[in-house]
Amino acid sequence: MLKEAVYHRPKNNFAYAYDTKTLHLRLRSKKNDLTEVNLIHGDPYSWAEDGVVSDTVPMSKLTSDELFDYWFIAISPQNNRFVYMFELHDGEEVAIYGEKGFTSSLDGNRFFRFPYLNAIDVFDAPAWAKSTVWYQIFPERFANGNPDRKTNVNGQWGDVPKSDSFFGGDLEGITQNLDYLVELGITGIYLNPIFESPTNHKYDTTDYLRIDPQFGDEETLRTLVKESHARGIRVMLDAVFNHSGYGFAPFQDVLKHGAKSRYADWFHISSFGENGEPHTYETFAFVPDMPKFKTSNPEVKEYLLKVAKYWIEKCDIDGWRLDIANEIDHKFWRQFRNEVRGLKDDLYIIAEVWNDAMPWLQGDQFDSVMNYPFTEAVIDFVAKRKIGAEKFANELVSHLQLYPDNVNEVMFNLLGSHDTARVLTESQDDKSRLKLAFLLLLTYPGSPSIYYGDEVGLTGDGDDFAYYRRCMEWDPEKQDQDLLSFVKRLIRIRKTNSALTDNARFSIIEANNDSGLLVFSRGEGQQKIVVALNNGTASVNVALPGDLAKQRIVDLWSEQQKVLEKEALSFALEPMQFVIYSVE
Repeated sequence: MLKEAVYHRPKNNFAYAYDTKTLHLRLRSKKNDLTEVNLIHGDPYSWAEDGVVSDTVPMSKLTSDELFDYWFIAISPQNNRFVYMFELHDGEEVAIYGEKGFTSSLDGNRFFRFPYLNAIDVFDAPAWAKSTVWYQIFPERFANGNPDRKTNVNGQWGDVPKSDSFFGGDLEGITQNLDYLVELGITGIYLNPIFESPTNHKYDTTDYLRIDPQFGDEETLRTLVKESHARGIRVMLDAVFNHSGYGFAPFQDVLKHGAKSRYADWFHISSFGENGEPHTYETFAFVPDMPKFKTSNPEVKEYLLKVAKYWIEKCDIDGWRLDIANEIDHKFWRQFRNEVRGLKDDLYIIAEVWNDAMPWLQGDQFDSVMNYPFTEAVIDFVAKRKIGAEKFANELVSHLQLYPDNVNEVMFNLLGSHDTARVLTESQDDKSRLKLAFLLLLTYPGSPSIYYGDEVGLTGDGDDFAYYRRCMEWDPEKQDQDLLSFVKRLIRIRKTNSALTDNARFSIIEANNDSGLLVFSRGEGQQKIVVALNNGTASVNVALPGDLAKQRIVDLWSEQQKVLEKEALSFALEPMQFVIYSVE
């Protein structure tokens, strides 16, 4: 038994309240090392002469990655209090693992503790997010709904964009195309920033309480939200609270009055010049036009929270996406959550955090983050083919273990965004690779997001972000109608099969580097979904688990029902093809 590989920590992603009655516990061990793990548990106030009065229940080996096995149990403490240890077996040795390491004693102070399952501490992301299919829109490039309003357009719709290009997209253009999104199957819109700014991307805000005139006005946004809600679509806005734009009035006041400005402490200014102007100040990513806010300043905090609440109250938005959120203090985000949830208790809060985000996902700050590790893994596996099926599977499993299940259920998954190259371009313009990427996106645990135009084959790559932000193609003759139909069909399958949305259960059945075969299952209980895909260049034999024999199977792609005989559990799968089976 390799004891050094055994790991558990309470009150984290290894021990957490799944709901008001249920604890989820995980234990990590070396891969293929342990044969059995049992949970020894009890109430901290039930004592016996030799320690805590306890019971023992078996745990299940939930999944494995390259190095570790992960053991799991869901359990309901009788009195909400819980102490526990792990009994480990490897076929030769039995060891007890508790808070103080390995022990032979069941003394009370050696148990791990979950002191009390407080209902208010349960991670409470809005339930609707689990079943939402998002569509990210870069407003300047989606559709021009009011050409008469435009004064800064400097290119023809569809031209190759430059960093300073304006093509005239606006909020009215989005409203006019809501029925397209309904037909696609979209139930949530994420808009890149829409507030006043001199750039096309709007991440350098000059007025947080005004819609950029090129996009419309407050009434235009209110209409968009109202019309979206009427179609069952929720609307999420993008908040840039890490930094302002250079033209933001308080920063302009600092430029004018220097250290004497009442706003001098709104920003991280370390020195002023001889004439009192800011000489050295912190910015986002060394960009001079994006001075960083000092969110620890009570006035700054009050202002930004007022902004966040204003658009909820005035326009009834359903969520905030928070830009560069990991560079802002946790105290600010805790207050942010309390304030906005006080106005709308099912508001969805997601953040831009590209790496391990557990410090922000404990129920007191964000509901989700943009899942770029998933993006990278999918791109490397099916688009670029840099990694094999085994490494891809290991990366997915490892990443799921970073977070509690109730976090994974609402994780904002994406294939690309305004900050990444287009997935079709990453796929060397191979539509079959893009289709497998969409298959993975729409069958993986979480809340999937489609970047506008990916569903019709938009491309874009290069050294400038502008290339990722091309104009939406609205000419049906130029859209890839086969790809569009494919995505619609996948979304429909996702929305009509609860095993793909109701839980985060994801298990690898087979992953083969040589053949490119990946087989995994989703769900538990009454329905399980089995997905097999061939990311290789030759036909491959798929062998499904024997326990599927004689069960009622629905081929979700062909919509045919069948009962698989034992010999039918093995079949050939051609290159870049897949099956999606529902087992009930």
